[in-house]
Amino acid sequence: MDLLEYQGKQLLRRHGVPVPEGVHATSLEEATQGAADIGYPCVIKAQVLIGGRGKAGGIKVAKDADEAEQHAKAILGMTIRGLTVHELWIEEASDIAAEYYASIVFDRSARPRCRGSRCRRRA
Repeated sequence: MDLLEYQGKQLLRRHGVPVPEGVHATSLEEATQGAADIGYPCVIKAQVLIGGRGKAGGIKVAKDADEAEQHAKAILGMTIRGLTVHELWIEEASDIAAEYYASIVFDRSARPRCRGSRCRRRA
């Protein structure tokens, strides 16, 4: 299962992990209202299932309402490595000293196979 950034952050927040405040938006109006609700500076982020969003221009910092609107307008509808941006995540800006990525992979072939009262591991 792949999650967009905002979905992952919402999931982490539900389980007590501190993440920056943010607002999901699918339109220019939602994005500008979300930026106003979050406050400035804020970050406007393209939500597509691909890496390299920042280098492609899909992540921009807005220091005021005019910049937030300009960035949201530019990012919504843009194409990043073949994927069109239909969703945004508006997040409070923060100083980032280091960035880490996590991934979880399930190996279903390694799960125990049970038959009757006997359980064995599949080789």
